[in-house]
Amino acid sequence: MIKPALSDEILLSVDKPARYLGNEVNMVKKDPAQVKMRAAMCFPDVYEIGMSHLGMQILYDMFNRRTDMYCERVYAPWPDLHKILKEQKIPLFTLETQSPVRDMDFLMITIQYEMCYTNILQILDLSQIPLHTREREMTDPIVIGGGPCTYNPEPLADFFDLFYIGEGETRYDDLFALYLDCRERSCSRKEFLREAAKLPGIYVPSLYEVSYHEDGTILSFSPKVDGIPAKIKKEIVLDLDHTSYPTKPLVPFIKVTQDRVVLEIQRGCIRGCRFCQAGMIYRPTRERGLEQLKEWAREMLESTGHEEISLSSLSSSDYSHLPELTSFLLEECRGRGINISLPSLRIDAFSLDVMSKVQDVKKSSLTFAPEAGSQRLRDVINKGLTEEAILEGAKEAFVGGWQKVKLYFMLGLPTENQEDQKEIPRLAEKIAECYYEIPKEQRNGKCQITISTSFFIPKPFTPFQWASMCPREEYLARAKTVNDELKLQKNKKSLRYQWHEADVTVLEGVFARGDRRVAKVLELAYEKGCIFDAWTEFFDNEKWMSAFEEAGISIDFYNIRKREMDEILPWDFIDCGVSKEFLKREWERAQEGVVTPNCRKSCSGCGALQFKGGVCLEDKD
Repeated sequence: MIKPALSDEILLSVDKPARYLGNEVNMVKKDPAQVKMRAAMCFPDVYEIGMSHLGMQILYDMFNRRTDMYCERVYAPWPDLHKILKEQKIPLFTLETQSPVRDMDFLMITIQYEMCYTNILQILDLSQIPLHTREREMTDPIVIGGGPCTYNPEPLADFFDLFYIGEGETRYDDLFALYLDCRERSCSRKEFLREAAKLPGIYVPSLYEVSYHEDGTILSFSPKVDGIPAKIKKEIVLDLDHTSYPTKPLVPFIKVTQDRVVLEIQRGCIRGCRFCQAGMIYRPTRERGLEQLKEWAREMLESTGHEEISLSSLSSSDYSHLPELTSFLLEECRGRGINISLPSLRIDAFSLDVMSKVQDVKKSSLTFAPEAGSQRLRDVINKGLTEEAILEGAKEAFVGGWQKVKLYFMLGLPTENQEDQKEIPRLAEKIAECYYEIPKEQRNGKCQITISTSFFIPKPFTPFQWASMCPREEYLARAKTVNDELKLQKNKKSLRYQWHEADVTVLEGVFARGDRRVAKVLELAYEKGCIFDAWTEFFDNEKWMSAFEEAGISIDFYNIRKREMDEILPWDFIDCGVSKEFLKREWERAQEGVVTPNCRKSCSGCGALQFKGGVCLEDKD
């Protein structure tokens, strides 16, 4: 245990000490001496970000329902506390009991985005746990990775004992039972990991070996020991109504990114956008029952005192009971001062009607995500959104009283040309024209259209996983094309433009599709002081470029190079439920600009129907 006096002394000298105190509303309290296992659940970013993550709340609740386990939490300490812990050699501690993380049985890290990778090394280093799995002993925690980035875990393979591939509600009980059994039999760490690798959904990277061609591409990827699978199949929950859900979620004492009740209404997405990894790896779409959602909403509002409830989904408009659910929430929240947040909605008549009821008279901005400026390119990415639908939605919004619109696009998409880039501000101009077509006396203030562009990153298990990325300079040139075209528009005073950092995009691209060799870059970057790389004020591109140079790793090899269709990809050993044949077919349809209907219109034979016991088109030959 960390001495209370020392802990107080430290916490009084850092910014926002509440990040490290624990004792929040609904925090689980147990006697560590009365449990068989202890785990530190970690989100490798600052407290305010980690406390907003629903997945971590779900697992925290699920694990603590076990009488034999105490699941505590740890977040990445802000640089001020990092410095103190490092200088005074104080081990990083959990929030619940102030216990050293290194004393836990498990350190369970959720990996949500590539730019948190150096923070993972920070967590291990400050916890005084050896960075490399090969250096750990029996007294060290089992380091487990989970979350969407584990669909290509290879850049982190050296640092994790095992990865859990898929949704966490299904296999952890088996893993914990195995751990207790191995401990009872005094098994070694290696023996436990070998047995764990036999469980569905569990990947132990140290038990697999990779060889490479002379050109750097992968020659082979295979198990080093007998009895473990060559392919790891993702874990998935089919019945979402009978799984653990945190009806008493943690309530922070300080403002966090999403300070509200979160109601997950479904998983998966029917849309099939070709750039979207989440839309592929979370297939098939599964809905939660309406009555169950009503019950959970009531319980969470009562147990938290939150003044806002938000629906969580990749595409809320596709939830089949959305009208009934929103009507219930409107009735439940009426007169109680509780706001309703409805993200991921298509801007149609129904959505606008609902939003007009949940937003106050001074309406906030609406968000459209066309992703591409031209219809040709929207067809290439299978966005399923026509210009007519975009303009019609904008007109409905303006007539309804909105005057601010945010538009999200990507630059650098496959087959994109200069005309596609110029169509971005042209589309924004057409939307502005919709506003000025309304009689002046009926307008609600000044029109403001904000264009935001990010740069395209090919992700594993998408039809674009074979695509090349643009060099940094090319991304910036494309942003300049958009900006120059914007200046030519008639209503340019109503248009604003902002774009993301190209340097960060380059790194995300490497780590999204990298292999085990890029782990050396991560380690060198951390040694140079790179942490909180997702935060603009801490990101240092020069240190990263220096790390790549010292490691002898070519950025162009991982980003600029177009993958061959028969190439072994670093993540090919994972079965995400969507077949490679489907992804190839979608890649070919993208080149032709052919749209694939959404899953409700017709089955496209992606392979995910296997989880529901159905017969996919892939199996009909």
